[in-house]
Amino acid sequence: MEDSIKLYSEMERYEIININDGDKYNCLSNNDVIIDEEGNFKLLILADPKVKFSFFAKNEFIEVPWEYIKKIGTKTIIIDVNEKILKKTHI
Repeated sequence: MEDSIKLYSEMERYEIININDGDKYNCLSNNDVIIDEEGNFKLLILADPKVKFSFFAKNEFIEVPWEYIKKIGTKTIIIDVNEKILKKTHI
């Protein structure tokens, strides 16, 4: 297989880091990816690391558009975005 191809089964262990503020968003397997009909990545849906999990509270997620993903390395996915411009969703 080509070196430029990355399998999701390998990428799900990659840690997501925002270099703008240094926040860590856990691993890709603990977050979600939105893919369009053509198989292109559109969004990362990340659990907000500042909000603790609770059975009684609404969970808060951050939508990161693909253009803010700067690099997919060997063990990390690097995003570079100011959190103030990201859309937050409550579920």
